[in-house]
Amino acid sequence: MSEVVYEFNPTSHITIGAVGQPGRRTFFLQASQGERMISLKLEKEQVVALARAIETILEELEQRELRPVSSLEEPSGDALALRQPVEPAFVAGQMALAFDQASGLLVLVVQEAAETGAAEGPPLQVARFWAGLGQMRALSRVAREVAGQGRPICTLCGNPIDPGGHFCPRGNGHDQVPTV
Repeated sequence: MSEVVYEFNPTSHITIGAVGQPGRRTFFLQASQGERMISLKLEKEQVVALARAIETILEELEQRELRPVSSLEEPSGDALALRQPVEPAFVAGQMALAFDQASGLLVLVVQEAAETGAAEGPPLQVARFWAGLGQMRALSRVAREVAGQGRPICTLCGNPIDPGGHFCPRGNGHDQVPTV
């Protein structure tokens, strides 16, 4: 199977954002290099996992004293907003994250979610984003913030609460638990 590769080395902008109302949001990873821009559709779980992975690798780099990260390297809040138009090039599947010691950059590789059972189809799409450690720390922070802006979680059952309440299996016989 052939590949279509989008290479952003280095990125001038990388962020995560969501479009829509909580419970019906669509998550995007977006990056640019100069005038070129790409948006990829993600699942909320992928957003949270990416934030954790970035934090883990940055902590490891600091512990090994390879590369401490200064808050001065992080882009401002305005630079982390999604840019229009937000049209996904593909839906993200597997992701990998690594540190390139030669360049001092983190590289995020995102592979398109492959269709199951497709023997031969269109080329698989892959995007590689090379970003500074400050950019990636900001990406991790924004990813956590965006994921945390969803529906409140029921303290009894751990399920999300819709604006009109929700049926809580641990509600002791009560059908609806009021919103928080």
